[in-house]
Amino acid sequence: MALTLKIGMVGTGYFSKLHCGILTTFKEVQLTAVCGTSKEKATIFASEYNNVSGYDNLTEMLDAEQLDAVYICVPPMAHGEIELELVKRNIPFFVEKPLGADLLTPSTILKELERKTLITSVGYHFRYKESVQMLKATLQEQQLGMVLGQWSGGMPMVSWWRNQDGSGGQFIEQTTHMVDLLRYVCGEIDEVFAYYGNQIMHKKVDAVTVSDVGTVNMKLSSGAVANISNTCILPSGVGRTGLTFYTDQGIIDFAPDKLTIQTPNGKVEHLDKSNPYIIENEAFIHALLTGDSSRILSSYQDAYKTQIATVGALYSTENGTPTKLLF
Repeated sequence: MALTLKIGMVGTGYFSKLHCGILTTFKEVQLTAVCGTSKEKATIFASEYNNVSGYDNLTEMLDAEQLDAVYICVPPMAHGEIELELVKRNIPFFVEKPLGADLLTPSTILKELERKTLITSVGYHFRYKESVQMLKATLQEQQLGMVLGQWSGGMPMVSWWRNQDGSGGQFIEQTTHMVDLLRYVCGEIDEVFAYYGNQIMHKKVDAVTVSDVGTVNMKLSSGAVANISNTCILPSGVGRTGLTFYTDQGIIDFAPDKLTIQTPNGKVEHLDKSNPYIIENEAFIHALLTGDSSRILSSYQDAYKTQIATVGALYSTENGTPTKLLF
């Protein structure tokens, strides 16, 4: 592996810019190429960085550039061919969540990955927060009974998000973060039972085929129970995201920037100013440079289990029965 890693980017949206902004601060990294849905988009994106080439074809980019790794930041329905081509070429990749809009595409990719030893990382960034590490350690010292969580806000006004086939729906595309966090700090989920509804957004916005409210009950392997609900009906600027844990010693509230632990002795708040995006990128780059992937907290194989849970909730609403999760 070269001392300077040559990195390619697939996608020209918000998360591509976020990761590029971080990667360009690493002395061991050279952002080399970007692939977009059009040559124009890729060229405009590439022009913001030094010596970066723009492409509109993945194969062309991979043939022309000797890349050490590729970042994949595309909508859920666009996954599949990108990852499979990288696996075929033995190129490590970092992919933003979710792994897809369904289970078929990720399962196909996983089967190919299992044939090889390839470094992968998935952008479940909450795992890298200092408060989450504190939460995980605290829960190991307590007996968990129940977890209640939510992801509530407005509907992203991009066409693919409000299309069920494009995004997979809110629980798969957004609330997946809370499901993944639940798995990370509480252990595996055995069964899910969900109810989804279409209350408001299909009356306000054209071509909405995703549900705008939903609630999902879960049985954990530990015996604990959980519920995570979501909605995208709220007005701009209004929303709430987090998990609340009920244990034999009190209540623990996780919010993206704060962890609150309440016991009979009082309430303690921990403000979290860590940048998990930087930490997850550092972990991936470290793995590429050294071969040590221990700092990567979400591999493709692990993230696939979160995908099973979120897609399982969708199956439950379609079938009207609980979905048992098989890993």
